[in-house]
Amino acid sequence: MFLTQTVPRQREIIEVLFRNGWDYMRRLLTGAKADEPQLPTPAVLKNILVDLGPVYVKLGQLLSTRPDLLNAAYIEELSTLQDEVPPVAWSEVEFVIRQQLKRPLEETFVTVNPIPVAAGSIAQTHRAVLADGREAALKVQRPGIDLTIAQDIALIQGIADLVARTEFGQTYEIKSIAEEFTKALEAELDFTREAGFTDQLRRNLSTSRWYDPTQIIVAEIYWDLTTPKLLVMEWLDGVPILSAQIDEQKNGKDAYTQRKDITTLLFRVFFQQLYIDGFFHADPHPGNLFYLNDGRIALLDCGMVGRLDPRTQQILTEMLLAIVDLDAQRCAQLTLQLADSTEPVIVARLENDYDRMLRKYHNINLSEINFSQVIYEILQVARNNKIRLPSNMGLYAKTIANLEGLARGFNPELNFIEEIQPLLTDLFRRQLIGENPLRSLLRTALDLKSLSLQSPRQIELLLDRVTSETLQWNISIRGLDALRRTTDDAANRLSFSILVGSLIMGAATISSRAQTTEFSFLSNILFAVASLLGLWLIISILRSGRV
Repeated sequence: MFLTQTVPRQREIIEVLFRNGWDYMRRLLTGAKADEPQLPTPAVLKNILVDLGPVYVKLGQLLSTRPDLLNAAYIEELSTLQDEVPPVAWSEVEFVIRQQLKRPLEETFVTVNPIPVAAGSIAQTHRAVLADGREAALKVQRPGIDLTIAQDIALIQGIADLVARTEFGQTYEIKSIAEEFTKALEAELDFTREAGFTDQLRRNLSTSRWYDPTQIIVAEIYWDLTTPKLLVMEWLDGVPILSAQIDEQKNGKDAYTQRKDITTLLFRVFFQQLYIDGFFHADPHPGNLFYLNDGRIALLDCGMVGRLDPRTQQILTEMLLAIVDLDAQRCAQLTLQLADSTEPVIVARLENDYDRMLRKYHNINLSEINFSQVIYEILQVARNNKIRLPSNMGLYAKTIANLEGLARGFNPELNFIEEIQPLLTDLFRRQLIGENPLRSLLRTALDLKSLSLQSPRQIELLLDRVTSETLQWNISIRGLDALRRTTDDAANRLSFSILVGSLIMGAATISSRAQTTEFSFLSNILFAVASLLGLWLIISILRSGRV
């Protein structure tokens, strides 16, 4: 269906693929016979996405969050994709703003700068002053981008349908991945969703026992002016953090100490999001972290967020400790706990792969280990062993990688272990006794009381069933259905063989002693029935393919 609906766009895509040399996808789109799927090199894939336009750049950015699907070379290349595009003319942007506002633009804003401060594939941002004097940032959706995304989504889904027919597509569940990406693209068109994420993140970071909440800021959303196509929020004066010029003696601290303090702040802010709140900013690249004029750190652009449930948080906390200890066996156990697939896994092979992977870090000082690289390698080992991990593991790994890369760029003297060790200690204490020790103690006491009350009755019931021989075991063993069907088929064929043999023997006996025409006729009937049954049995065996 998509081949007829998107012919012009399809022709354009084929031209891009021709130009960049990805023969497999070109053959697939033109309906020619395609061999086993082969990805282009990371650099070629990046060029293809850039040539295809803003929507595909956004798709590449989403792919960069999936190290569970692509190896580190692709993730690193796609992470450099920037969706900056030429800005839309002010006249078109102004028309969109006026459509979204409840009151005239002149009554709502004192001024709006027609020159955007940033322009992306989905929206562009302008600086403005509200009628009450507050400065604001206006994020305005590009005119017509919703139609462009709808067309490209139809094409992406069509390509996914084609690839899903191959073994590659079935192994990696390409259709579900395409659906996940298209939903993410569609969600970016609703700015109220991003506004809600921004508010939730600001609330979560407003309290902490790990850092001073006054040192981190998330922009306030002006909900009375925000719509699905217009996001209005507090304007924050600052520069990207890697461009920050640190005052040598601000607050009585030298530049090195200040950089170290900011690095510690960032680690604690993001570790709280990941391991305590379970709701995290999933794109902490340098452009989304600003150093403000007053020395605070601002977190911008909450369009991409991730979520972790308490069980996953606990497993990932233990995984960090296993990495620090270079414990391959524990890494394997935790990976299996994270897996959301039920495919059989050879545990010994998984442990050996982890041991081989971690062995190269044995003689390296822990402060020199790139932990995000280790996490990517763990996901790679899981992928090689056909273990499917939840999609949020990609966002988690990318967040850790971006955070570590940014922190090393801002503070080259970063010691990852030194930063996370006190946090891990606190996290394990929190897992053991909870936020409120007294409440945890009371809950444990209630559980013990319930167990002490129920145990005698349950033991009495068990002993009663054992002595009365009414105890039953319900055992479920996977893979027995196929064995049962095979056994049934074999038993049926054996029964038919015995029946055919019996008919032949009976017919032969009657024929040898036949004295009348009736006995001869009966003998012929038995031979005919035996022949038909025997022929049917032979045909069924041949058709089954198992002679």
